[in-house]
Amino acid sequence: MRSKLLNRNVIFACTIFLISCLLLWMPSLYRSPYARDEERYQGRVLETDNSLVKQYGIVKTGSQRLRVLMLDGPFAGQEVEAGNVLIGKMESDKMFRVGDRVFVVVNAIGNKITAATAYDHYRLNIELFLLLLFAVLLVAVTGWSGAKTCLSLFFTLLLMWKVLLPGILRGSDPIWLAFPVVMVIAGVTLFMAAGVNRTALVAWLGAFLGIMLTATLALCLFPPFRLHGAIQPYAETLLYSGFESLNLERLFIAAVFLGASGAVIDLAIDVSAAMNEVSQKRPDLSIKELTKSGLLVGRPMATTMVTTLLMAYISEYMALLMVLLSKGIPPDQIVNLNYLAAEILKTIVGSFGLITVAPFTAVVGGLVYVKWRRVHDNPPDLITSPIQDIIEPR
Repeated sequence: MRSKLLNRNVIFACTIFLISCLLLWMPSLYRSPYARDEERYQGRVLETDNSLVKQYGIVKTGSQRLRVLMLDGPFAGQEVEAGNVLIGKMESDKMFRVGDRVFVVVNAIGNKITAATAYDHYRLNIELFLLLLFAVLLVAVTGWSGAKTCLSLFFTLLLMWKVLLPGILRGSDPIWLAFPVVMVIAGVTLFMAAGVNRTALVAWLGAFLGIMLTATLALCLFPPFRLHGAIQPYAETLLYSGFESLNLERLFIAAVFLGASGAVIDLAIDVSAAMNEVSQKRPDLSIKELTKSGLLVGRPMATTMVTTLLMAYISEYMALLMVLLSKGIPPDQIVNLNYLAAEILKTIVGSFGLITVAPFTAVVGGLVYVKWRRVHDNPPDLITSPIQDIIEPR
């Protein structure tokens, strides 16, 4: 039996790995008509010229001229003149110094560079190092489970980058596309974490109900808040980039349940795993008693998860809150501001999903675990469920 279960989990992991490889190889569903004929390479700053940079208080405008040594690509070893335009916004402007490693955007005709721009500091090396360090540490601490977690994270990123975002850009409805994508991610995450068993199945069903409730509430409560989808950062930029037909309101709603889905999945698997353990230790419990146990387990988890969700959302607007407080604006006017109202909507609607996923999972778990136990307690000649041939006993 143990070998059979191990093979089932290995087969599932291998299947997700193959699908991830196909997603990685698959061309993007959306090809931008605004893409320019340019290449990006790595370079090192040799000289800087700040004579055209003007300082106005704490911001700088103008243009910084750089001499850059190309480090990779067909122009490796060449020295080029690159520009760095400053628009007076600290959040997007950057200043380079001699020795900095930079991302250089190059326009070329044949083997000759016609223009070069220092796009940003080169961070891919440190980002890759951190990812590898995280993966190694995760596998070292959790073993095979950590390896499966890395695979599920890789699959999640690919599914969002290759399917969700390009699909919305191509005109798909954000809600109808995001919901099945989220549920596929939830399924892969849960079955990777808990194995191909009824614990993961119960957690997925509970998460499905919780995320569906979150999406429904967001859809119903968005109009009374009198908000516009452009409240999201860079949403207005999308409209100016040629996507006037994009429904920003539905994009905002999709972002609400997408943002809460991670915490919902986490709470669902915690409740399901606890109920499964209780069911194994106390096979005499009825559906009502086991469901009550699941509810008791989920209560403290839900309260802490709500706080986690609140802190995650409010951290995005810490600077804005500090600005408003520094101006002496009263609290009632602050929470009525459209930016804060949008975060309140996200937090409260997401919290509804968190609060309800525990009872949803408890009810589903009570039915699944007790029904499965009763079937297996009967003689082999009685009717059995086909799902037992697929879902692992534990």
